[in-house]
Amino acid sequence: MSTGLANSTIEPLPAFSEILRDQELFGSRDDEGVGNSINIWFDTLMIQSGIGVGPSVMLFLCALCGMTLGGLIFILQENLLSGLMIGTVGFAAPVLVAVVMRQRRQKQMMAQLPAMIDELARAAKTGRSIEQCWELVGNDTAAPLGSELQECSRRMKMGEDMAQAIKELPYRTGLVTLNILVTALSVHQLTGGDLVSVLERLSQTIRDRLLFLGRLRAATTGSRATAVLMLALPVCIVVFFSIRDPLYVQKLMASDIGRKVTLGSIAFEIIGSLFIMRILQNSQRS
Repeated sequence: MSTGLANSTIEPLPAFSEILRDQELFGSRDDEGVGNSINIWFDTLMIQSGIGVGPSVMLFLCALCGMTLGGLIFILQENLLSGLMIGTVGFAAPVLVAVVMRQRRQKQMMAQLPAMIDELARAAKTGRSIEQCWELVGNDTAAPLGSELQECSRRMKMGEDMAQAIKELPYRTGLVTLNILVTALSVHQLTGGDLVSVLERLSQTIRDRLLFLGRLRAATTGSRATAVLMLALPVCIVVFFSIRDPLYVQKLMASDIGRKVTLGSIAFEIIGSLFIMRILQNSQRS
């Protein structure tokens, strides 16, 4: 007996978007404390790196690497301080890998962006709606940018309007340039206008921006390499002497002057690292 259900279709409704799975986050936007700022930075890193694991899984990997390396050095050298130092390095290693993966992913997406906007403009010339054009371009664009476009398409199919579906695209990718695209499409959805002309101008603007960023990075290559060397050299020296002489750090910390100088150096190293990382982050922002 036919009930007619086979030919029925479910129309997308805004209420359907509420069943989308929420991402695991450590940070809260209501808290402005230092600890919460670190949690937000860690959450953002997990999302923008494209690793596909939650913050809790990454913390578990950090703890596992730290305990493995630190325990191995402690067993080989029978020195607790050396084990703690190497364990700290092991704990930070997965985070550094995530930072490198985020930079590579953002570089790939920036290279894909002008061609994606050109294809979006060509699709708009055919008379399709902007939602259909977005879905078409998302399917034709390779990862990692294509994956983010398809995520927006899935949200639109669930019932969200386009402005809401693409609102978090700059945050998920970490690309400031995508704010221009999101703003242009959101304004066009509200006011209308010549979308093709807007997209063509936007594509040229992004190409000019990429050219400028390339020149900026080329001009500051030496400065950035020097900054990274200044950060890594003290740590490498301490690790080298600790491996060569397991009692090196213990002898250094035995005297009162050695303890004060060492702790002061660590504090200044951390402060300098924060400043340098902020400068490097601002100079590479795309």
